[in-house]
Amino acid sequence: MNSNRKAAKIVGVLFILAAVTAVIGLNLYDPILNGPDYLIKGSEHANQVIVGAVMELMLVVSAVGTATTMFPLLRQYNETIALWHVCFRFLEAIIITVGVISVLSLLTLSQEFVAAGAPDSSSFHSSGIILKAIHDWTFMLGPLFMLGINTVMYSYIFYKTKLVPRFISILGMTGATCVFICSLFVMFGVFPQISFWGAVLAVPVAANEMILAVWLIVKGFNENAITSLKAKSKRKAAI
Repeated sequence: MNSNRKAAKIVGVLFILAAVTAVIGLNLYDPILNGPDYLIKGSEHANQVIVGAVMELMLVVSAVGTATTMFPLLRQYNETIALWHVCFRFLEAIIITVGVISVLSLLTLSQEFVAAGAPDSSSFHSSGIILKAIHDWTFMLGPLFMLGINTVMYSYIFYKTKLVPRFISILGMTGATCVFICSLFVMFGVFPQISFWGAVLAVPVAANEMILAVWLIVKGFNENAITSLKAKSKRKAAI
């Protein structure tokens, strides 16, 4: 298996891993993020919450992995955009990590609340509101705002180079635009992120990532496009 074929498979697997771990992680967080008795439920489901955090950390690794694995190919078309893609993907990963830390801190708060027996709950709930707010904002800024920026950059290069079929690139740019608009609507309180319209606007980018992932695993990058990119890169270097 040549290096480009191997890179394509790695990127495809990482995209699927990112999607799966993101969904699992969010579902496992349910006891500590939802419901009025989250300070009690969080402690009762501590292991579940920790597994959810591990899932999100796997998401972080997957996000960084897709960017760094694609970088050598993307840079042959436009090194600046390729570098921006890596930087913004790292920023997305950092934001998600901050969200993980907020959830784990909320878990500690929950355990302290339960251990205290019957404490003055107002101070605990005040801290809980802050930690939940941090998670909610990172959940919006990472998987929506930054994802939109990242997706449009690599999809644009894919479109220009034909590394993958153009219908996938067009779906990627469409999905990136939709999810970015969704992040702005959520930011300004037009509708919640977990809502009907939030789901509708997230569908195109989710479809793009899954279709792209399967294509890369099965077909890989267009070898003719890679050859053309290498030739152009050599001509630029010779000038």
